[in-house]
Amino acid sequence: MTATLENLAVAGRRVEYAYHRSLIDDTATLWTAGIITGTEPGLNGGLLARVRLDGTRSPLLVPVGYDGLRYLDEIVPVPELPMGRFLPAADDKNGLYEKAGVLLAPIGEDGEELVIVIDDPVKARAAAIAYARETGLDLDYLDFAALEPLWAVFEWEPEDSESLWTVRMDAAEGDDMAVRIHYLPA
Repeated sequence: MTATLENLAVAGRRVEYAYHRSLIDDTATLWTAGIITGTEPGLNGGLLARVRLDGTRSPLLVPVGYDGLRYLDEIVPVPELPMGRFLPAADDKNGLYEKAGVLLAPIGEDGEELVIVIDDPVKARAAAIAYARETGLDLDYLDFAALEPLWAVFEWEPEDSESLWTVRMDAAEGDDMAVRIHYLPA
């Protein structure tokens, strides 16, 4: 008796995932390890697996019959994600980037605001300019006079949240894991 895909798609099953572009590319398919954290109904009665790739926080919603999903034999407890405050570090998967040697993150509904993790206003401005040039933002529309020094804390959000993390800019010097930032509003 063969297992159906719905029976294989259980929380804790280790999987390998390939993005569609890798499946249709002429080069070798790139597979990334991950784990199914749960399932949910999809459109037209299909079943979707929530797949968290190793080293990431946000799950991908993948149809259980997707060609780029390989089910492995191993089933393990789903690892809990770290929650609460954290010290930010450069990690493109988590939306924290290094520009001009400075850590920064776009925030806001459309990523139009910047949090620049540094105490030095000159270096904060240089990082904002480097980010703007790389992303095609018009420097004439950035109000560098509004660049504001603040104390902030970064906090992880749950797996299914709209954002991976949030930043609270109401912290004070000496608060647990507070870091000095410069905030550039839209």
